[in-house]
Amino acid sequence: MEKKLENPTSPKKHQKEDKEANGPTAKIRRVVQGVKKKKKNAGTEKRVKEVLGSINKKDMRTLTEASLGKYFNAQELKPYQAELIKLQNHLESTGQKMIIIFDGRDASGKGGTIRRVTRYMNEKHYRVIALGKPNDQQKTELHMKRYIEHFPHAGQIVLFDRSWYNRAMVEPVMGFCTPQQYRQFMNKVLDYESGFMIDGKTVLLKLYFSVSKEEQAKRFERRLNDPLRQWKLSEVDIQAQEKWDEFTDAKFKLLQKTHSDASPWYIIRSDDKQLARLETMKLILSKVRYRGRARKLNFELDSDVVVVGDQELKNMKMQRRKYGKFEY
Repeated sequence: MEKKLENPTSPKKHQKEDKEANGPTAKIRRVVQGVKKKKKNAGTEKRVKEVLGSINKKDMRTLTEASLGKYFNAQELKPYQAELIKLQNHLESTGQKMIIIFDGRDASGKGGTIRRVTRYMNEKHYRVIALGKPNDQQKTELHMKRYIEHFPHAGQIVLFDRSWYNRAMVEPVMGFCTPQQYRQFMNKVLDYESGFMIDGKTVLLKLYFSVSKEEQAKRFERRLNDPLRQWKLSEVDIQAQEKWDEFTDAKFKLLQKTHSDASPWYIIRSDDKQLARLETMKLILSKVRYRGRARKLNFELDSDVVVVGDQELKNMKMQRRKYGKFEY
């Protein structure tokens, strides 16, 4: 299923995309694109005045609501971003380490969440790791090795944008590993993770981002039509909708074999990106007891957004009994 990217910068394509997008930025863009430029090279200040002087009351309301929505979304996250800095300071002072893995469906909001989590963090004490395809030498080595090489030192947080669990999801579905390699990984991975945490200083947090099939399709369409996002559209993305059921089966087996009390999975429902980002921050902050925690801040997790792996397994089994297949 290969789609052609014809004229991706065409205004018509952006307009079509924006009609289906309801985010604050898309709403602002729709209003601004509806106002013709009087001068080709007008600066930002002149363009703002031009737009404000030309739009009607309905568009002014849309513009105001979208701008306020964007502002309040950012403000909602800031207290938790401040807490993440406190968490960083605590890890540094105690010599603890934290590994957070962001796995799950394509276009489920992993990268955007990572950017919000790390936005105000001290860059000296965290790293984001997004590994590409293994090279020929790495293919002959232990699968875990190239990930272990990026593990944190004392006082650091490392966030993996996709992790060693590619071997449990993307690789078997897409035929990038053999059945034997898949079985060996699934049988050994919890032992490896126990080894990571045996020092008592390492915290491992496993996140699976889950998006509905309909929402994933909308996000892929946006990537297809937006020149700033086309680089995100990979070979796996192009087949993700066709292989939806295969990826769901892989998720079920993943939770069956690799969720444990010592190394649990947390499912993040991410159709609503803002809620997913907020609840992910709360979950990270709940995993380490640190000094100076804000007493008045709400740290209670939303059970409609964050689901523990064993509960998700029960949900999936119930869907299979009721509908004859998994729903997500």
